[in-house]
Amino acid sequence: MTHDNEPQGPATGPSASLVQHSSSRGYSAAGNATLGSGVRGPKRSGIVLFGAILPIALLAAWWGIAASGVVPAYRLPSPVAVWQAGVDLAATGQLAQYSAISTQRVILGFVAGSAIGLVLGSIVGLSRWASAFLAPTIGGFRAVPSLAWVPLLVLYIGINEDSKVTLIAVGALFPVYTTVAGALRHVDPQLVELGRAYGLGRWALLTRVQLPAVIPTIVSGLRLALAQAWLFLVAAELIASSMGLGFLLIDSQNNGRLDRIFLAIIVLAIIGKTTDALIGLLERYLLRRWG
Repeated sequence: MTHDNEPQGPATGPSASLVQHSSSRGYSAAGNATLGSGVRGPKRSGIVLFGAILPIALLAAWWGIAASGVVPAYRLPSPVAVWQAGVDLAATGQLAQYSAISTQRVILGFVAGSAIGLVLGSIVGLSRWASAFLAPTIGGFRAVPSLAWVPLLVLYIGINEDSKVTLIAVGALFPVYTTVAGALRHVDPQLVELGRAYGLGRWALLTRVQLPAVIPTIVSGLRLALAQAWLFLVAAELIASSMGLGFLLIDSQNNGRLDRIFLAIIVLAIIGKTTDALIGLLERYLLRRWG
């Protein structure tokens, strides 16, 4: 009997069999979603409203403490003062310019570092010889604090955009490398053997079987890498920078502008959360495509 939602004709070939096998072994995220489709979860709008409760409560507490005078204004500016600082910077165009420059640096460094981390993680995760040869050295570099790279980057690359993007790429590299290498070591051996039985070479096996099997882990690594990239941004903008949100933090500290320090932190949080949401959209696409 043929149902309306089934493809006409049998699905053949290695890809179809691998998908069927991975689904039966529990590797299909789409299959898991189907099994749980009978259970209704909260609506998306309800989730968004629920997630807004804590930020609103924190804002109200901040407002109340600042208005009460318990903490002096030079130690805790009011939300109105921070808003006014943002309006002033926006009027001069600095806020948009600094935000755009910092976002560009993070994106470039994140893309470069994640790509290198994905390659290194795949090599180390798939080869015991590569793991024995590369893992100790990469682990040593991973333990180096971010600021320790600044003098070398200034010496070898110079005081320019390249040194800043390179430092951010270093921060993004290691989370992706660690998660991908660890995940590939634990891919179901039967799934790998099935791919080899269909004559898949190493590259095809990696791109069509092993990486799709660990998509959720890869996305988790990307999210960690993105967060790390934003952390490394401030260190990167210590390299003789004259623009950017990290520079705004440092310059405001030197000038005693606590309102602008709060403003820079809030803007970093908003942009960071926005970019993280974009990674969530990427995860949905990857799960629909290969999940």
